[in-house]
Amino acid sequence: MCRVRAGHDGLPVAQVQERLGIPASTLSHHLQRLIRNGLVSQERQATTLICRAVYPAMDALLGFLSDECCIEEVCSASSGKAA
Repeated sequence: MCRVRAGHDGLPVAQVQERLGIPASTLSHHLQRLIRNGLVSQERQATTLICRAVYPAMDALLGFLSDECCIEEVCSASSGKAA
């Protein structure tokens, strides 16, 4: 969430780690997953890695989650049975 709050400028990895209060290895693991899935990008500026949210991908994910949220609940509610 810290990277999104930072806006389009992003944040250096060290600041992300400081704000989240997690070990560097844990942050690295999670960042690599987010980068691999296109939700975060990184840019090297000299010796600093800047993390940025990829807003189109983030918006698409949020839209998908919103569209699919509890969609099967309507079916189970109308039949009177839990899925």
